[in-house]
Amino acid sequence: MYQDLLTGEEVSRSGLDEIFRLASLYKKERGKAGNMPLRGKSVGMIFAKSSTRTRVSFEVGISELGGNAIYLDEGKLQIGRGETVADTARVLSRYLHAIVIRTYKHEEVVDLARFAHIPVINALTDDFHPCQALADIFTISELSETLEGVKVTYIGDGASNVVNSLMVACKIAGIELVIAAPEEHRPRADLMESKLGKGRVSWCQDPRKAVVGADYIYTDVWVSMGQEKEAEHRIKTLHPYQLNMELLEIAGSQAKVLHCLPAHRGEEITDEVMECPRSIVFDQAENRLHVQKAILTLMLGS
Repeated sequence: MYQDLLTGEEVSRSGLDEIFRLASLYKKERGKAGNMPLRGKSVGMIFAKSSTRTRVSFEVGISELGGNAIYLDEGKLQIGRGETVADTARVLSRYLHAIVIRTYKHEEVVDLARFAHIPVINALTDDFHPCQALADIFTISELSETLEGVKVTYIGDGASNVVNSLMVACKIAGIELVIAAPEEHRPRADLMESKLGKGRVSWCQDPRKAVVGADYIYTDVWVSMGQEKEAEHRIKTLHPYQLNMELLEIAGSQAKVLHCLPAHRGEEITDEVMECPRSIVFDQAENRLHVQKAILTLMLGS
């Protein structure tokens, strides 16, 4: 298994299958007594951003695997008072068995992994959100006979951390990903063109065209943490990309709805779509727990 999980690019196609096999097992057998691969191991969780799903799913998952989760508020660590990332990484490596980090600058996570002697898991940066993307693909795998050839359409901000990791994961899985976004929020060219697997990624500006024949339609908030000053402009620019019932009907009856949450209902997605029978957003949220347990087991279990 890979040493760190920073972008999702560390995961091979066979590695993806192994994560999903184990996640499915954990989901099926949750609550049953069994072995605890993290028994006697401590995982530090460095958080600079507020969180619901990421913090709770990691803390619960580590506990269910027999490990000890230690929540570390970045603002209350010495790194928040000027200690270098390198020094912090070296010290924490002497105490912990792994580090989960949720912060702003992706470079901070890269540096942490460079100097740490233990696995580092990116639980979200401004550039990537690999745990989310892996849980997304796992959710799709539960409802699709095969991943290769599945069409996912993402509507909204094509330059977000979620989209970056989704491009990586879809390429590895063999999924066709179509991103509908305005020019101002077009996806990263390097990730679109990367040769990670059999999946294909394309971009267009017309959401109505993009959703035709989609098996899954995915959206996310238009204003993320740290973007509040741009809120009015972002909402105005992205308003034509709202996921509503009209767009869902254009896609066809086979299309299911994904959203990584939290949702700003009435902005990027309507209440009607969130609550419709084709919405699987809460299954998607639950799967963060099972997929992260699988990742932790493969990284730390012995």
